[in-house]
Amino acid sequence: MEYLERRVGMVNSRLESVIESTDPDELADQLESVVLAGGKRVRPAVTLLACEALGGEPETAVDFAAGIELVHNASLVIDDIIDRSEVRRGTPSAWAAHGYGPAIIASDGLLGEAFGLFLGNERAMRIVAESMVELGEGEATELVDRPTTEDEYMTLARRKTGALFRAAAELGAVAGEADASTVEAFGEYAERVGVAFQIRDDVLDATAESADLGKPAGQDEVMDRPSLVQITDLTPKEGDARAREQSELALEALDRTGVDDTDAKAYLRDLAEFVVVRER
Repeated sequence: MEYLERRVGMVNSRLESVIESTDPDELADQLESVVLAGGKRVRPAVTLLACEALGGEPETAVDFAAGIELVHNASLVIDDIIDRSEVRRGTPSAWAAHGYGPAIIASDGLLGEAFGLFLGNERAMRIVAESMVELGEGEATELVDRPTTEDEYMTLARRKTGALFRAAAELGAVAGEADASTVEAFGEYAERVGVAFQIRDDVLDATAESADLGKPAGQDEVMDRPSLVQITDLTPKEGDARAREQSELALEALDRTGVDDTDAKAYLRDLAEFVVVRER
């Protein structure tokens, strides 16, 4: 765990420095309440680990890692507004704490700071821009063109959750100076991890207690949101089986990267296995 804790610490330090430099102070305070209130830091960890798996130093990828975490948090602020969710990570969500207007400004501020960290690298800018297009299409689909089949759900999960996971891994691969095919393999690995993560999220929303999740449970049903459990006849157990299928495909993609067996690769493997058994 110390291995990962050091890397998450690097990301947190970079996030803190970005927020401290934000102007005005009121915006900085809002960004701090969103970004530094907690979070698993899964996406930035993937960025650093992908870079290291390729033989790179984590320091070379820390800006990309912090940037993708800022993008992720910006999307969560908007998600909470759409869902009217008053709690995020066990604390008041941005709109509940500050109001709708300040929350939207905070989301914009997070995106602005994020893109400042990608400047100077054309490949990184393209990766993040493409992921945000996918994310936006996923959010729009959830609102106006709801999936009604398992296949349509999988497309939504790929866009809504898998896209940022893919970007996280691809950014790490770019920082590690990988060729295009290796970047693609890392991207597929992470996208499938993201889809598995989303499926497990749907199962937990339907089966777990709010206190265990750190956010309201049962929101998919309350909001009539198209989770896998809501739009199919699959049981939670069968949903978890679908998540495991994605996890296995992720591991196959990771093997196609051709990277050596290192601590970084081992942690990437562990992540693909963990997301399908996590409890929050």
